[in-house]
Amino acid sequence: MKSKFWAASAIAAAMILCLAVIAVGQDKISASEWVEQIGSKGSVNWSEGYVEAVGIGAPPQRNVGTPQARPMALRAGQVDAYRNLLEVVNGVRVDSTTTVKDFTVESDIINTQVQGIVKGARTMKQEYLSDGTVEVTVRMPMGGNFAAVIVPKMLEKKQAAPQAPAPAQAPAASPASGGEVFTGLVVDARGIQARPAMSPRIIDEKGQEVYGSMNVEREYAVQQGMSGYARDLTAAQSNARVTNSPVSVKGIKTEGAGRSDIVIANADAERIRASGDNQGFLKKCRVMIVLD
Repeated sequence: MKSKFWAASAIAAAMILCLAVIAVGQDKISASEWVEQIGSKGSVNWSEGYVEAVGIGAPPQRNVGTPQARPMALRAGQVDAYRNLLEVVNGVRVDSTTTVKDFTVESDIINTQVQGIVKGARTMKQEYLSDGTVEVTVRMPMGGNFAAVIVPKMLEKKQAAPQAPAPAQAPAASPASGGEVFTGLVVDARGIQARPAMSPRIIDEKGQEVYGSMNVEREYAVQQGMSGYARDLTAAQSNARVTNSPVSVKGIKTEGAGRSDIVIANADAERIRASGDNQGFLKKCRVMIVLD
């Protein structure tokens, strides 16, 4: 009986250990993900599409050592985490010249909406430290409610901006006459110091837009963002976002203070424009950008 008991205990312990290892592994960041650290307070995971921040809370001195100490420290940690998260969110690049803070400063309505979304962020981790403080990690998705607030303002800004007249172009080739059909676009922007943004632009050497907020459907931009980001070219090319037959092009330089406008060669731009279904996959935001 004792041997059976110890065998069962060993099996149970092994199962618990395996589950713990799996849980830890799921929280790890893949090497192909592009994560931007924002100071010591938080980060933006551009590949997975979320903003994260950490807060520290301590109980009031008069409550140290009492049963109320932990709950009060936890509450203080949550408040600090939300405050830090709002600061990180305000620093998120919308495009090469604009951050979320620019929108919140311009509009009290947007400012109130963003603050409300931040306060609804999910608590991912609570860690009680030996000195009585609590470290709280909160996470907010960039899609969904947040994107529904920012994307319309982003599109409004682009539509209001003066547009340079596009040069006359020959009609795009159809698939029947030799035009290629692509299911997505992968831009290799490594080596040119490109940076991610909610509304990146792909432009040709003449400055004409190949892809940007002017040619996407709002529902796709809200649901999944205008572009996915990765550090690995193979991972980007095999990403479900661009499905099974994407076109891959090389970025040759960036433009704009935020370095999120990526210039590609004119020949590559024309190849995309001549695609039999270029409007389809671009409108659905089937774009991946590879960064250093």
